[in-house]
Amino acid sequence: MIRNILKFSLIVILSSFSSCREDELVVPTEYDIIGDERHDSGIRGLYLVNEGNMGSNKCTIDYYDYMTGLYSRNFYSERNPNVIKELGDVGNDIGIYGSKLYVVVNCSHKVEVMDARTGVRINQIDIPNCRYIRFHRGKAYVSSYVGPVLIDPDAPKGAVYEVDTLSLKVTRKVSVGYQPEEMEIIDDYMYVANSGGYRVPNYDNTVSVIQMIDFKQIQQIEVGINLHRIKKDRYKKLWVSSRGDYQTRPSRLYVLEKKAGYNRMEVTDTIPVACSNMAIHGDSLFYYATEWNNFTATNTISYGIINVATKECISTNFITDGTEKEITIPYGIAVHPETCDIFVTDAKNYVSSGTLYCFTKEGKLKWKVRTGDIPAHITFLSK
Repeated sequence: MIRNILKFSLIVILSSFSSCREDELVVPTEYDIIGDERHDSGIRGLYLVNEGNMGSNKCTIDYYDYMTGLYSRNFYSERNPNVIKELGDVGNDIGIYGSKLYVVVNCSHKVEVMDARTGVRINQIDIPNCRYIRFHRGKAYVSSYVGPVLIDPDAPKGAVYEVDTLSLKVTRKVSVGYQPEEMEIIDDYMYVANSGGYRVPNYDNTVSVIQMIDFKQIQQIEVGINLHRIKKDRYKKLWVSSRGDYQTRPSRLYVLEKKAGYNRMEVTDTIPVACSNMAIHGDSLFYYATEWNNFTATNTISYGIINVATKECISTNFITDGTEKEITIPYGIAVHPETCDIFVTDAKNYVSSGTLYCFTKEGKLKWKVRTGDIPAHITFLSK
């Protein structure tokens, strides 16, 4: 009898200890007062996903609320206290479609789906080595390296997965080039930037063209090696960035468009600037470059603006007050849809908190705030 009482007491104590440990693992949300309220705006707020260093399982989400002027740091854990391992390992993209918020978690091989207004988890979609997400006509499209997270000269071709945004089930899949990155959709055709990054030094150099109606690859356009970003402008041109080979072949920005009387995209211009990331607002393409060189073991950092109508570089630095000197490693960029405020993130040393900078359209610092580790991808929430 005494032995049973002792056993029961031990179970209660262990259960209490376990409960306390679980409570300790729920990191409370931190708040900063920014004060940049916009009550008359059609934009409610912005979400920022922090990648977290690979293997650290530290992907987090921050949120800035334009109605209250409050910046919430790492709110997912508090909103979803029962989710094991929280968001996961390496948040690689973020997007909103309808009432849902989607976060692509690369090394956890999933897309996490939440309510866009509350941040409460709805479900997850399992996709191997997933990279970026885009939306079109009730579907979400996710690029995937398909194979394991591993440098391998025999790495397989990648794919784009189609997901129904109501059922959150994968409905179709199409094979594309090697290690596909960002995608864009114009007139029911999807364009996918293929990197071939796992097959170094034998990089891919193509943009895959997918016909959406039957979800088949119908063409591969040769562009430049190790492609990454792809953005469309309001003239239905595509802007595609190449990371180069980090040695003798530099990063470059390419323009793809249809020529008169020709129904297919082709490379029409090469812009002689390095480009790591870009955001387009109106006729302005804002870009930054963090160009690594294996020979010198250093980064060359630059910022600029290109007029997408004329394809001319109109500024070699969109930051006009000298604040760029504070930024160690620019890692993300976005432009507010209404105000044209420019957001730039700083990954710093990749293992500690980063910083989100907000600049006016004239390039003057408006505010900055501490973020999670490796702040990278931004999406805006409409009212």
